[in-house]
Amino acid sequence: MEILIWIGIFLGSFLAMEFMAWFTHKYVMHGFLWVLHKDHHLKDHKSWWERNDVFFIFYAAISMFFFMSGLVPYGSAIGGGIALYGFTYFMVHDIFIHQRFKLFRKADHWYAKAIRRAHKIHHKHLGKEDSECFGMLVPPLRFFKNK
Repeated sequence: MEILIWIGIFLGSFLAMEFMAWFTHKYVMHGFLWVLHKDHHLKDHKSWWERNDVFFIFYAAISMFFFMSGLVPYGSAIGGGIALYGFTYFMVHDIFIHQRFKLFRKADHWYAKAIRRAHKIHHKHLGKEDSECFGMLVPPLRFFKNK
């Protein structure tokens, strides 16, 4: 029974991170920490590293805290869910969508196309205002239509 609780908390943490990613992206990255996120939209840098990558490090630190603290019951499940979401985010956002590594270039799946469409709309606006589609793994339903 204990393992089922651990698995539930692990999966719940993973799923909750989609909301956290949406919230952080909309209200923090496109809000008071736009200074760290804007290079991701403007591509005003010549390095592979973006200031925006600080957010990845922030969530990795939170994940490590839960793994290592021992203060929170099921901390390893919470940390694991956050870590899995971080890995998934990296694979989907940085590799699949932005092609930081040239992999998965010709993905021809309805879900992959919906994610790419939503993210393209997000990057349509170069400023911090007027953006939409702040989540990653759950794009709005309109992007699942064939085009």
